[in-house]
Amino acid sequence: MLRVEVSFPVRMMILVLYGTAEARDLISLLSASGYPVLATALTAYGGTIAGMGGAVEVLPAPESAADLAGQIKRRGINLVVDATHPFPGPLSEMARQACQEMRVPFIRYQREETILPEDPLIHPVDSWDEAIQVAARLGNNIFLTTGSNNLELFVRSPHMKGKRLIVRVLPDYRIIKKCQDMGFLPRDIVALQGPFSTRFNRAIFQAYKADVIVTRDSGRTIDTKIKAALALKLPVVVIKRSPPAGNNIACTYQQVFNLVKQYLGERG
Repeated sequence: MLRVEVSFPVRMMILVLYGTAEARDLISLLSASGYPVLATALTAYGGTIAGMGGAVEVLPAPESAADLAGQIKRRGINLVVDATHPFPGPLSEMARQACQEMRVPFIRYQREETILPEDPLIHPVDSWDEAIQVAARLGNNIFLTTGSNNLELFVRSPHMKGKRLIVRVLPDYRIIKKCQDMGFLPRDIVALQGPFSTRFNRAIFQAYKADVIVTRDSGRTIDTKIKAALALKLPVVVIKRSPPAGNNIACTYQQVFNLVKQYLGERG
């Protein structure tokens, strides 16, 4: 694990939003620096993993921004670090609103954008709607590796009429139920916990006879899903991220600590 040399003269309560492996690292690093760290996640599994990083307590998943604001007030939280998926989801938005309401600093940690190779099989797009249209044009068996968020956009789109949608999601009963409620058949739900190697992705794509892969920019040099798709000569639609909102954006652990120190100085 990366070691960050930093010294903080005053303790402060920090809440880390879990959603990536980096979130667990940040929890460990902040805890090792002497800070009590709370964590929260949208799923019970995420909360369990967050607790392994050294968090003193894992808070229940908030139901709304108001709920999270209440937790911030009750727990005396002084700063929030959002280390969820590079594509901000519901928890990120709740935290932004709650921090604004409570006037608590909000730091967004996210990986830098993926460096995509030059290849005619790679189709970068700027929105979910564009991804749907491009994927529909490229094949009939569309394998979605975009998680459970925004699945309804694919299901409801007229561009998907006559297409087979295969979705890979976490093996969480609530997520699986969400897929089933939207009409996904068991044969089209791949419930697995990553990370996955290029070889594993390749085998899955072949087993489900995928014609096109849809993924999000996960912020790595080149994602194993993309490598697997290219190895199989499959087109891959990559949904790019929008520019991050706000000023407190960190792409490294050290940048997170620098921002924490900045706010500590203001408060100390």
